[in-house]
Amino acid sequence: MTPWNRLKSDGLHVLDGAMATELELRGCDISGPLWSAQVLADSPDSIEAVHDSYLEAGADCILTASYQVSFEGYRELGLAPESAAEALRKSVRLAESSRDRYRLRSRRPVWIAASLGPYGASLHNGAEYHGNYDCSFETLVSFHARRLAVLSETTADLAAFETIPSLEEARAIVIALRGFPEIAAWLSFTCHDELHVAHGEPLAACGSLLQPEPQVVAAGINCTAPELVSSLIRSLRRTFTRPIVAYPNSGELWDAEHRCWHGQSSIGEYGELARKWADAGADWIGGCCRTGPKHIKTLREALQQIEEVKGSQTLP
Repeated sequence: MTPWNRLKSDGLHVLDGAMATELELRGCDISGPLWSAQVLADSPDSIEAVHDSYLEAGADCILTASYQVSFEGYRELGLAPESAAEALRKSVRLAESSRDRYRLRSRRPVWIAASLGPYGASLHNGAEYHGNYDCSFETLVSFHARRLAVLSETTADLAAFETIPSLEEARAIVIALRGFPEIAAWLSFTCHDELHVAHGEPLAACGSLLQPEPQVVAAGINCTAPELVSSLIRSLRRTFTRPIVAYPNSGELWDAEHRCWHGQSSIGEYGELARKWADAGADWIGGCCRTGPKHIKTLREALQQIEEVKGSQTLP
C-alpha cells in the first residue's frame, strides 16, 4: 500500500457511489450474506464495469468491492480463511485493472480505497447500524487487524473503514492500524442524528480520538441520511483538522423487515446538497447506498463549479 505520509489528498475530491446498487441493476444476485462480495467470485467483470462507470462519471477515488469480506464472516459460511484473503486481494486487483484502463485515456489521478466494513457487517443481522456487539474489545481489534495484514501487501492506496457505528469500534481500528504503520486509512461513521454516531456517542468525540493518529488521513460520514450531513461535518470539524469524507445514502429509506427501499431521491438535489457539504467543510464527497454514476456525475459538476469560483484547479 502507499505509505500514509506520501498520500497527498488536499482540496476537493469526488468519491464513487454505491457498488451493490449498480451490481443489482446489472443483474447480479446480491441477496446472500456476502452481499456484493459474492460477485467477486461469480462475476468479477461486473465489478470492473461498475468501477469503469464511476471513473467515467468523474470519481477521483474508487472503493473496492470488499465491504462484506472478513475471515469471520467467511468462516460462518463454511468457507476457508484463504478464500477471504483472496477475495480481499482480488477486489484490489479488479479496481487496479479498471484504473489502469482509465489511465490510457486520462491523466487524472485516481485513488483506490480498500473498503472494510465494521464487525457488525460480518454478523449479517444489521448490527452495523447500532453497534451493540456481543464480543470483547480484543475480538474487535483482531477482526480488523487480520484484514489489514492482507491489504498491507496489495496496491491499494489506503483502507476505508466504513459504516462504523461506535466510538469503541473506532478505538479498536486505531489500535489495529498501529500494527501496520505503513497503511493510510479513513474512518467513516454511520449516524442516526445531526450530532451522534449510531451507537450514541458524539461524532465530535470520534474526531478527538482520531485527531492524534497520523495514519488516519481522513474521517467522516457514510450510509447516513443526506439531510443530516452538513451538521455532522461541522461537528466533526470542531475536533478533526484533516480532510473530511462525506458519502451519504441517496435519501431513500431502507425497510429492514421487508428488505426493500422506500421513498425517492432527486439526482439534481443531491448535487445541490453536495455544495452544502463542501461549504460545511467536506473535502471528499461521494455517495453510498442507492447512489449511482448519475449522482456522481452531477456531484462532480457541482463541485467543479465551486472550484471554478475559487479559481482552483483541484478538480481537472
